Amino acid sequence: MYDSSFHSAESGFEWGAYLERETSLAASVSCFRHAPLCAQWDDITLGMKVEVLNTNAVLPSKVYWIATVIQIAGYKALLRYEGFEHDSSHDFWCSLVSGDLKPIGWCAMTSKLLVPPQDVKQNIPDWKEYLMKKLVGAHTQPVDLCLKLAESMRTSFRVGMRVEVVDPKHVSRTRVAIIDSIIGGRLRLVYADQSDAPENIVSDFWCHMWSPLLHPLGWSSKVGHAIKAPANSVEAGTSGLKSNSDSTFLLFKKPRVVYMEGSFFEEGMKLEAIDPLNLGSICVATVHKVLYDGYLMVGIDGTISNNGSDWFCYHASSHAILPVDFCKKNNIPLTVPQGYDSQTFTWEKYLKETRAKAAPARLFNTDYPGHGFSANMKLEAVDLMEPRLVCVATVKRCVGRLLLIHFDGWEDEFDQWVDHESPDIYPVGWCELMGYQLQPPPGLVDLNTNQVVRNKKCKPFMYGKKSTSYFLTCTPDKVFSLIQRIVENYSLTSWFSSFSFFFKERSMRKRGSLMSKLKTTLVSSLRSLALIVLQGS
Repeated sequence: MYDSSFHSAESGFEWGAYLERETSLAASVSCFRHAPLCAQWDDITLGMKVEVLNTNAVLPSKVYWIATVIQIAGYKALLRYEGFEHDSSHDFWCSLVSGDLKPIGWCAMTSKLLVPPQDVKQNIPDWKEYLMKKLVGAHTQPVDLCLKLAESMRTSFRVGMRVEVVDPKHVSRTRVAIIDSIIGGRLRLVYADQSDAPENIVSDFWCHMWSPLLHPLGWSSKVGHAIKAPANSVEAGTSGLKSNSDSTFLLFKKPRVVYMEGSFFEEGMKLEAIDPLNLGSICVATVHKVLYDGYLMVGIDGTISNNGSDWFCYHASSHAILPVDFCKKNNIPLTVPQGYDSQTFTWEKYLKETRAKAAPARLFNTDYPGHGFSANMKLEAVDLMEPRLVCVATVKRCVGRLLLIHFDGWEDEFDQWVDHESPDIYPVGWCELMGYQLQPPPGLVDLNTNQVVRNKKCKPFMYGKKSTSYFLTCTPDKVFSLIQRIVENYSLTSWFSSFSFFFKERSMRKRGSLMSKLKTTLVSSLRSLALIVLQGS
């Protein structure tokens, strides 16, 4: 898959145009528990009103106007300026988390002009009546959205920390690595031992901080897992000294606690497992070793090396290990050992031939909380065979907890099974938010230019400091007068003045309840709007 300039956020690929061409829906941000703003995404709704830059104006300075969210796709939204009604010719896509969208009342608070688009200015004879109908009772973007976004992206992991991570060249062992960079919870890890790296090339690995491949320093020793020995005594001493101060166990996502009545997994038990070296295949497999804390070493039958170098470590609660006949029950092709025919293979016969027993079905994680994913949904997904790449992808199939991810533009042989809670899948627009290169489908033609999409660099996404001094010193009276001044030259003064009776009678009665609400709601007066903006600051 593509890899040039993969730190860049832009590649000429536009999600909005692509979704319209594919007539596809995107998975909601609320489906991704590790994604920023997942917990707050219910506040982002269709029909929500926002203030946004008016690109359909002929004034020399920037002006804004009110728009409605008419479609949501991950972190992206399709907007329509108020006044265009059912005319979709001026609809435009915008990121909901880029900072370009503002809650209603933002222009008033920041002395920005609200001006109707040029193409609808003359079509609405009575702006007073029109805007009253559109705004009364509508919802707007939470005023603390940017703050919540920043909070949800905080991490306790730090550059320079040492961790243990699976060795992709020898998957049955781990090795010590150092966090080199952090992007949206994804870690670039540089192996501490570079003795086996090619000349002038740094041996590294990418994974999410919640990945089951990542562990705190000392984990391998604790559970009995093999780890690559340090290349020299100096490195060994450094690793030992860092074990308590660097990556504490508290920072890492703990697997589900396994409570089992009776027996547990045993060496020699048979099961079905996702092949760690071919993630689109579910294979006949064997438990070869039982480690501490619920971890197992599993090997794929028929491909096992003599020294066990292709065994892979799974936790007993992992989505990647499955009871026998799981594939048969769910109409999934089972990859059988060499010498067997997949059309005639049966577990009953195979267990007799190998004199083995199947792992009891009760030992497996069969929890299925409704996850919200469905077939044909679009998302962004890590190519786990080349984990530095995040690609345009589609949910091809949902089977219980499992999702079959298809990389758009690539053959089915590159498909990968992942858990619905995998930290390696992201909402549409995640790469744009993080300033990370999204790999578009190969050979995709830009619908706007008819040119093949090419990668190009852009400035990474940055957060600006939130200024609160103006909001803290404003009173509702100042806000109301400011709004009147802004619209005086745009024939909306009469509309605002019609709210004057609210100003005295409602302000104090509503103040207490509005100030206590974190969720901003448009109500039937600008007085109330002003109070909402103030409480959000």
